[in-house]
Order: sequence, then structure tokens, then C-alpha cells
Amino acid sequence: MWKIPASKPEIYLTFDDGPIPGLTEFILEILADFDARATFFCVGDNIFKHPAICDKVVKSGHLIGNHTYNHISGWATQHKLYFKNIENCQSFISRHQDTLSQPLFRPPYGKISKSQIKILRDKYQIIMWDVLTYDFDKSHTPQKSLEKIIYGTKPGSIVVFHDNYKAENKLKYMLPRYLKYFAEKGYTFKKLAPVEINKPFN
Repeated sequence: MWKIPASKPEIYLTFDDGPIPGLTEFILEILADFDARATFFCVGDNIFKHPAICDKVVKSGHLIGNHTYNHISGWATQHKLYFKNIENCQSFISRHQDTLSQPLFRPPYGKISKSQIKILRDKYQIIMWDVLTYDFDKSHTPQKSLEKIIYGTKPGSIVVFHDNYKAENKLKYMLPRYLKYFAEKGYTFKKLAPVEINKPFN
């Protein structure tokens, strides 16, 4: 799934790689300022290390998705090990969030093979994106990156920010300004489930 069919001004915010101390709490505070909901694609090892932060994400009304246990690439990992890593992450998610009928999964780096997709899609809704913020990329200024993602965002866009220290400085600049811009245009910010994932997708 790259984008959500939308007839209303809605944006689907997602945050990859957390939860981590400090930055995840900052994100939650900014989201609360705009009454925004989001989906956090978490790494299982980070959930293991920071369970209280994971609980805070869920209690704040957001959704947890699977981002593998060790942030591994599907292209560089044997299928058996890849699937086991995903299941390990899901077992930790289930300790903090009720299991969805079709849990959400995002492959790290967006790298996943067709054969892996074929097996995983029977159990997971595989979530990609149509707007990447490049908050981890130091070759663009925060303002330039912000302008690009504002231009690229449309109703139903799935937007990727990063909940990691590499992206921290740019995210802290971009996220509140991005939310303010679209909130003033009447957009709402939604998590991907549970209602949305039950809709038919192309």
C-alpha cells in the first residue's frame, strides 16, 4: 500500500524506527498539539529496550506497526531469517497493543522481494509510502526538505518521518511546521487502522 484512497483532506503520518527516549516523546507532544494520530513502525529491539515509551505511544491514541526486530533488509536476508525477525517483532508489539486482524508491516529501507511479499501479505498489510521526508538526509536543508514534502503531499498521502537520532534535528524543525501548514488548510491526520486497513486497496 503506497497511498490511501481519500475523498477528504486526510494525511496518514508514519514514524519509523522508534521508540527511543526523548525524540519519541517530542513527537507525541507535537502530535497532541494538533490533535493528530499517527502510525509508529517500531523496531522490536527498541520496543524491548523502551517498553514504557511504547506504552505511551499506544495510550496516546496511536498505532504500532512492525518494522522487523533488528531493522534488517529483505534484500540482504534469507527468507526464513527475515520472517523470523518479523515474527519476533510482532510478539513484542502484542505485549503493548491488541493484535489487529491484519497487522501492519513496513520493510526497512523499503527493501523487500516479490517472493517475500507473496508470503507476508496473507498475514500482514504491507505499508509503503508516497511521501518521504528525507529528514535523515543532511544534503538538503530542513526548509528545502519541508518545501518538497508540502508540495508532494496530497489527500490520502502516507508520509514517512523518522523516529531516530539521525533525523532528530531536521524532524524537530519540519514536523511542527508541516502539521501547522496542513492543519490551517483543514487537513486531519489519521492513523492507518483499524478502519482504514479493512477498505479495499489497489
